[in-house]
Amino acid sequence: MNMLGFGCMRLPLLDVDDQSTIDYVAFSAMVDLFLEQGGTYFDTAYMYHSHTSEIAVRECLVKRHPRDSFTVASKLPTMFLKERGDQERIFAEQLEKVGVDYFDYYLLHNLTVSHYRNVVKYDSFAFIRRMKAKGKVRQIGFSFHDSADLLDQILSEHPEVDFVQLQINYIDWNNAGIQSGACYEVARKHKVPIVVMEPVKGGMLADLPPRAAQLLSRFDRTASQASWAVRYAAGLEGVMVVLSGMSNMDQLTDNLSYMIDFTPLDEKQQQVIMDVVSILNEQIAVACTACRYCVDECPEHIAIPEYFALLNSKRISGAEKNSIHNVYYGNIVDSGRGKASACIECGACEAACPQHIEIIHHLKEVSAVLEN
Repeated sequence: MNMLGFGCMRLPLLDVDDQSTIDYVAFSAMVDLFLEQGGTYFDTAYMYHSHTSEIAVRECLVKRHPRDSFTVASKLPTMFLKERGDQERIFAEQLEKVGVDYFDYYLLHNLTVSHYRNVVKYDSFAFIRRMKAKGKVRQIGFSFHDSADLLDQILSEHPEVDFVQLQINYIDWNNAGIQSGACYEVARKHKVPIVVMEPVKGGMLADLPPRAAQLLSRFDRTASQASWAVRYAAGLEGVMVVLSGMSNMDQLTDNLSYMIDFTPLDEKQQQVIMDVVSILNEQIAVACTACRYCVDECPEHIAIPEYFALLNSKRISGAEKNSIHNVYYGNIVDSGRGKASACIECGACEAACPQHIEIIHHLKEVSAVLEN
């Protein structure tokens, strides 16, 4: 199987200001080529494209190709569960919207500290197990955006899952807030197959700063920046699919050019990636090494290293005010840690910091950038 998965959350649009205006003609042409070149995996979700992605998958894929020529993954929106019966209602709606009798892959969407509480409240794992037993779902899993410790807890409590979907890319691998590498190791410990999301970090790793871009180009002038990122993720042991949210035919043909006959990055290429990471890290806002001495001294229990890691990642990516970084920040706060704005400026953290970082000043930056 071609390891490339078609992520249906950044589809071509007729109006870039309206996410519901999916270009069915362009998407259909991309679907045809993807299947022709050996791709099979399509990933959608209830709320993608203002709740229209699943319908586009029906119109451009399901109605136009034999059911055994593709697989479809969709997700139960755990954040939308408000009362008993919501799961059954939403699931039935999704089957109708996609136009299928069953989902090949079905996930609990975006498990975080707060969403996992909802999952426990409504016994959502039991629900997806029932759907699997009824033949309405072939494989069950969940997508995840939180700490490695929480991932370990969930996988320990639910060994029945067939796979897990994780955010993995080379710039987030050692990020203390996102914990791509740590989450990957937890999944490997539990021997759970991995679907990778955000391998290009929302396009950031396909549009690198000039110095980093030149480094990749000097090594291989024919390889796109995105190809380095996707191949990095696809080469990890235990990865079964790498999702790419493709918005046009050029992105699709580029991805197919190196994923049809995929070869992992070799040692020299891995070193080039590490050099790119070093260049990107030079642009960080706070030179925190995550030693955590500051955390031990903080009376407000503020997750200082994790917040600084998210601030750094957001600055490097050039993300807008509201982005996935804000979501990760909210996850940490929901786990019981103090907000950056809870700092009482006692100075205990700065006295303990071996890097002599102006922590109080930077916490104010975190508050301004990451708190909604």
